[in-house]
Amino acid sequence: MNHDRQQSVDEAADQLADESPGRAGISDGWPGRLWLWNLLRIPIRWFCSTWIRVTVSGTEHIDRTRGALLLVNHQSYLDPILVGVWLEFPVSFLARDSLFRVPLLGALLRNSGVIPISRSSARSGSIRAAVERLEKGTAVGIFPEGTRSSETEPQRFRPGFLAIARRTEQPVYPVAICGSDRAMPRGAFWIRPVRIHVRFGAQLSQELRARISASTDDQAVSEEIRVLVASLQNEGRGLPS
Repeated sequence: MNHDRQQSVDEAADQLADESPGRAGISDGWPGRLWLWNLLRIPIRWFCSTWIRVTVSGTEHIDRTRGALLLVNHQSYLDPILVGVWLEFPVSFLARDSLFRVPLLGALLRNSGVIPISRSSARSGSIRAAVERLEKGTAVGIFPEGTRSSETEPQRFRPGFLAIARRTEQPVYPVAICGSDRAMPRGAFWIRPVRIHVRFGAQLSQELRARISASTDDQAVSEEIRVLVASLQNEGRGLPS
């Protein structure tokens, strides 16, 4: 029943997006206008390697010939950079639409391919933009927790991300970040020089993808994926610096 109800909500939101010209064009310009990504990727990567000493593992799991849906735990505002800068292609993250109204930050987000998503209204336009980019062979990143959490382990995953996973045949990967909350904790205005590890996991199995598609309990499936990310986080803590 839960899955049927969620599917009905998603389908109604799709119809709303079709009828609402204000939601159109959310993915316009992707990926051709990512001049900012191309300009800053190398110096940001250097900064991450030297000042905050980021290490990365598991990138060999990523199939570069296909799109990729990345499910990432969220510890700080650094997280999109920490994930995206180590891949050889840009990642289009979903972020709260309110951030786009912040001076300078809004321009930065728009020119780095970020997809705005509203917490209070129909989100179908954002879902559609994410799926379109996935089907074109690009990467999309999402933070299923919906907010920043602590170093201990990922908090409860909100099941909204399943709407994207159900609409694409592209691989879905769990990704764990360890330590970014210590590098830039809540309220901090500067990045502290601490060690951070980013660990990319193998794509979700066909069995788990089948359970996502057929699920009648979205929260149970979300928890199963959260546990995968938590496991990667624990593995990342145990790796040598």
